[in-house]
Amino acid sequence: MPKPHPELPSDPPLQRPPQAVQSADYSIEQNPHKANRGLTRAWHAAINSLSGLRYAVLEESAFRQELTLVAILAPWAFLLPVDVVERILLLGTLLVVLIVELLNSSVEAAIDRISLERHSLSKRAKDFGSAAVMLALVLCGGTWVAIAGPHVVRWVRTLAG
Repeated sequence: MPKPHPELPSDPPLQRPPQAVQSADYSIEQNPHKANRGLTRAWHAAINSLSGLRYAVLEESAFRQELTLVAILAPWAFLLPVDVVERILLLGTLLVVLIVELLNSSVEAAIDRISLERHSLSKRAKDFGSAAVMLALVLCGGTWVAIAGPHVVRWVRTLAG
């Protein structure tokens, strides 16, 4: 019989404001981060994205490890005699690993900002992110074995004589 979950404090029921865009406490005009539109917004988004990638490279060892994996495998995606869809799958799964790792790192940073003390819900959130990265790596590995594997086996047999 499964062990019952410990009781968690219940939150008050969610109530939507009459208008989703504006409530008594908040309007989009109050948010200085929402003032940019068009090309200015795109420019600032690009700067923020590059900043996020820079933080990931400088501060996240797991991201650096996965980036090394991408640097090693990406050229092989172009050297393998595969069709365009297979090449997109090989490269796409590498990008999925990086994307999921960035999302995992953002969850960890948000949890750490809230509190550095150990808490079961913080652990659970971080474990979910870690599991997501693991599943992305399994997807990537399976895709590479299925698509590149037969070509590698053929090359090894040819070299072995």
